[in-house]
Amino acid sequence: MADDRTYTASEAARALGISLDTLRRWDRAGRISVQRDGANRRVVSASEITRLRGERGEAMSARNRFPGTIRSVTTEGLLTRVEIDVTEPVRVVAIITSEAAQDLGLRAGGPATAVVKATSVMVSG
Repeated sequence: MADDRTYTASEAARALGISLDTLRRWDRAGRISVQRDGANRRVVSASEITRLRGERGEAMSARNRFPGTIRSVTTEGLLTRVEIDVTEPVRVVAIITSEAAQDLGLRAGGPATAVVKATSVMVSG
């Protein structure tokens, strides 16, 4: 059964861990699919929030998420270096265990989300 709930722009921004201004910029850039309600306010579907969060049911408290495309995956011993070109004009590089990279099925050209929390960068496939 599809989730057809919609959320206000501020609720959606909070769920995505972004500012309302960022949500508005994403809307103008076509990076997020929004509808308009009867009062011409932005509303975002639950399925669009799920798509952008890349959720598989896991809960993460990190608020800074950067969806992007993997540029390279380089394994050396127990560690794997994952380089992600995020959709913002920046690149995020994470050093994760080789086992985690394998479990996530990371490969160059595949989708990934860099999740930034404190001084660590986590990778979500």
